[in-house]
Amino acid sequence: MKTKSQKKDKVNIITLGCSKNLVDSEVLSGHLKANEINVVHENEKKDHNIVIVNTCGFIDKAKEESVNTILEQVELKRKGKLDKVYVTGCLSERYKANLEAEIPEVDAYFGTMELPNILKQFDIDYKAELTGERMLSTPSHYAYLKISEGCNRTCSFCAIPLMRGKHVSRTIEDLVHEAEKLVKSGVKEIMLIAQELTYYGLDIYKNRALPELLHRLADVNGLEWIRLHYAYPSKFPLEIIEAMKQRDNICNYLDMPLQHASNNMLKAMKRQITREEMNDIIASIKAIHPGIALRTTLIAGFPGETEDDVEELIAFLQLHRFDRVGIFTYSHEENTSAYDLEDNIPQEVKEERARRIMEIQQEISYERNQEKIGQTFKVLIDKKESGKYLGRTEFDSVEVDNEVIVQSNKKLIPGTFVNVKITKAYDFDLEGEIVS
Repeated sequence: MKTKSQKKDKVNIITLGCSKNLVDSEVLSGHLKANEINVVHENEKKDHNIVIVNTCGFIDKAKEESVNTILEQVELKRKGKLDKVYVTGCLSERYKANLEAEIPEVDAYFGTMELPNILKQFDIDYKAELTGERMLSTPSHYAYLKISEGCNRTCSFCAIPLMRGKHVSRTIEDLVHEAEKLVKSGVKEIMLIAQELTYYGLDIYKNRALPELLHRLADVNGLEWIRLHYAYPSKFPLEIIEAMKQRDNICNYLDMPLQHASNNMLKAMKRQITREEMNDIIASIKAIHPGIALRTTLIAGFPGETEDDVEELIAFLQLHRFDRVGIFTYSHEENTSAYDLEDNIPQEVKEERARRIMEIQQEISYERNQEKIGQTFKVLIDKKESGKYLGRTEFDSVEVDNEVIVQSNKKLIPGTFVNVKITKAYDFDLEGEIVS
């Protein structure tokens, strides 16, 4: 590829949004690196001459961040500090024509499934056999494993199917092969991600094949932790929990976004489940595996949400006492079915409701953490920060959940496991000391 720069090209990839986007960037990096193109993630040295912005288009704040990042890179190009700026990802998939009109200084825009076209900008061809050859942007001891693309669900608030298309599963063989390569590179923990994990296999195997995939991955030698993210609650296959209970290296952790607990809201959101059914599935999961940690995600301020709906949601949280909870305020997304509804709740009310719900969860989290004082847990060391070692138990995923502050006079290497006795507990974190 020829640019006005006289030195060899160096590509910087900026990733915005979710872990699924991160995997896409890692796959892109792997293809570039395999073709001897110098590529980095989030380059702090600023010695690159080409930028690829992998955008997010999920909600308003994410879209704003993506647009601002594109504008920043275009300004650097205008000042002569960059030769080329390319844009890919969900925002580009969804608003390509608008972006081309409004920010024409970008050299080319690409959608979510246009990896071969991005590679053509560098005079290289896409090779299917390189798909698993990722260049990790995470610390070397953990990685995300995307088991499928797209989504067949029809949640009224969600624009993901517009940007990612229909559900397409990867084969078990491909996923096991990639997991084996990741472990050989030093990965200890793999987080399974998809827009909807439980749908895995329905398209290619004609059945819900996630339990089989879990057993196959659990057989990978050297893989210490397997973690599950984004499981849809409707028709949830309990065989997943059976597999988790049977295999020591499947973390006792499930991320199941429920979004709400009021039947009025669940119906309006087209979630294909009622509060009563959610109560039943949670009870069934805990009956099979009482030690499981449940994480969920909620939405505050969906059109038509009333104070009674909010109180129902709070009562639901107090009943089930989830280990982890995240919450978003509703974002009115065009071309979703909820866009036909009036976005009738002011933003400040949405934010107040989200704060109120999280205050309840903060109390629950504090109480649950207090119960852990005196207990000993296997902890994966992630990093050292401000003179302290930070790690996680199997009940916590990276970045979104609790951390364990580990007291140690000895040097601890990220990616190693230690046994930690909990001595202090806070709202969302734990503290402890190493025991033999």
